Amino acid sequence: MNVMKERGFFKGIDLGGWMSQCDYSKDRLDNFVKEKDFEVIASWGLDHVRLPIDYNILENEDGSEYSEEGFGRVAAAVELAKKYGLKIILDLHKTAGFSFDSYSENEHGFFESEKYQQRFIRLWEEFAKRFGSMSDFVAFELLNEVTDKEFIDVWNRVVYECCERIRAYAPDTIILVGSYWNNSPEAVADLGKPYDNKIVYNFHCYDPLKFTHQGAYWAQHVINIDDRFKFEECDITPEYFEDRFLQAINKAESEGISVYCGEYGVINIVPPEETVKWFKVINAVFDKFEIGRAAWNYKEMDFGISDSRMDGVRDELLKYL
Repeated sequence: MNVMKERGFFKGIDLGGWMSQCDYSKDRLDNFVKEKDFEVIASWGLDHVRLPIDYNILENEDGSEYSEEGFGRVAAAVELAKKYGLKIILDLHKTAGFSFDSYSENEHGFFESEKYQQRFIRLWEEFAKRFGSMSDFVAFELLNEVTDKEFIDVWNRVVYECCERIRAYAPDTIILVGSYWNNSPEAVADLGKPYDNKIVYNFHCYDPLKFTHQGAYWAQHVINIDDRFKFEECDITPEYFEDRFLQAINKAESEGISVYCGEYGVINIVPPEETVKWFKVINAVFDKFEIGRAAWNYKEMDFGISDSRMDGVRDELLKYL
């Protein structure tokens, strides 16, 4: 059973930069994504959105109290999704003590600290209490992009306990779990046994990085940001992506659960016509293996599909999300 397709989380888009990776100003939280954007996304023929959320929107500094304003913003997003016939994934993009972005975020110690881990689990219990009755159209993603392989044993233990405690309030909600190397598809193989059959293994794909992240200053530790590559120079074929996804697909099949791609996309430095070519190839593989997915990103964040630069190709691109 492909639980993501069955539940309607098959073709989606990320709302990155709204409640995560931002300045958290009232203007940003009030205006970066509006009701009209949900209407636009629905008009594109997509069925869900993935909403990255940082913990500091939801908690006070020490995690002892939850913010009704913050959770109210999440609840409003859930209702807007529902209004326009969209499902929604609530993605904890940053937790106390850990961020995937170790270069600019001062969050450290999660995998060494029982205190941080229990705070994380309590936050997910709070999500479950508030949204667990909405399992028909709300899914949970525990944490965005665990980084180092050395964290996997702790991560597997925390995931299992977190799922156990979520289930007390949200017995039917889909829970997405990603692995190390920033949700690498290869690393899915090292995830622990799923708590139940409503757990979904989650990976991200920006391969090949030299194409999708060319010119990205934040990726200069792995690629030369001065290099530029055309699509035809990168050997981007369906077989390339099938090989990249194979370990994740096999692991999910062996456990009797589904696999999902929570982020994939191409930086705005790449010409729009080249971007469409990449999406066309990866989409064919997603469809072949019935992999649900959410494209990064709806707006701005260096990957925006709604940005004006994409106006000339958007109708074509939407065929391949």
